Formats: sequence, C-alpha cells, structure tokens
Amino acid sequence: MTTTRSGTGIGTAFGDYVIRQVRAEEWAAVKGLRLIALRDPVADIAFLETYETAVTRPDTYWQERTARAAEGADGMRQFIAETADGTWVGSVALLVEEPGTKDLAGFCVERRQGHLVGVFVRPEYRGNGLTKALFEAALEWAWGVGLERVRLIVHPDNVRALGFYRKAGFVESGVSLPLAGRPDEYELEMVVER
Repeated sequence: MTTTRSGTGIGTAFGDYVIRQVRAEEWAAVKGLRLIALRDPVADIAFLETYETAVTRPDTYWQERTARAAEGADGMRQFIAETADGTWVGSVALLVEEPGTKDLAGFCVERRQGHLVGVFVRPEYRGNGLTKALFEAALEWAWGVGLERVRLIVHPDNVRALGFYRKAGFVESGVSLPLAGRPDEYELEMVVER
C-alpha cells in the first residue's frame, strides 16, 4: 500500500485512498461508517452517542445530517477517506463555531473557530497516515474559510487519540470540560492555530 500523498487538499489522493467531502446522496454510507465507529473499543469515551441510540435513528435523520454536511449547512463539513473500490475507511467532521454562540458543551464561544468531531478510521487502516490526511483536508478547509483556530475534545484515557492529536500539532489548551452524564470525569480541549 502506497502512503505518498499525491497532492494537498480536499478531493486528492493519499496512497490508495481519496480524501473528500461527503455528498448528500451518501447518507447510507455515512450511517454505516458511524455505526462501525460506535462499535470501536473506545467508542464510550470517544463519541457522544452510543451504538444503541444511533442504530434506532430513522433514515430521515441520516439523510438530513448528510445533506447538511455536504452543503456546509450549520457550519458543518464531513470528510471521508475511501478506497478505489468505494469502501469508506475513515471520517472526520468539522463544525464551525461562531463567537457568541454556545458549543456542544454549552459554553460560550469566544472566537471564530472549528471543532473537529467524529474522528474515526477503521482499525485495519490505521497506522499509515490516513488519519493525518483526513485532518489535513479538514484543516485546509478550515483555514480556507477564515477560521482562527481548530479545536477538539478528547478523553484523557483515550491514549491512542491523544498521541495522534499531539503528533498532528494539537496542544492542550488548559481547558477541561465535564463529561456529560459522568460527573467525576472530564475531557481535555486541544487546539491548533493557523
């Protein structure tokens, strides 16, 4: 498997994969990859949703969610990595947070920024730079729309993710956020600035 990047940005090849934005009609693939992600061994500390909740959502939920991500509605973009045969092997979404609005945790957003969520690469495709390529596409898009910084939230026990985020240039901001439904646990904010 080749891991040399043939270009930069969205819609470019990374080895045997293409990194691109989702299309509205791809809702079933968005749903399928999300359900796989929610079965990951660290899903309970990596995602704000459970498999049991996601699997019961109607198709209209997935159709609307995918259409919003494809159009950039609500300041959201989703990027996927796919193989030559069309298999989706990874995904990341970027939410634009505007000053004066509330973030996912209910805190006031102070500056125009992006928030990376839903980071997932299938286990058998990890370790070859694919997650980094997904991040590069999301960050390129973020800088292109004028965001000042991009952040993500990670559980301190998610060691694999913490290590990757640090290697990708994210640093801990010093902000910790309470974990919803788990009063004794918290998550860390990590940021990268343009």
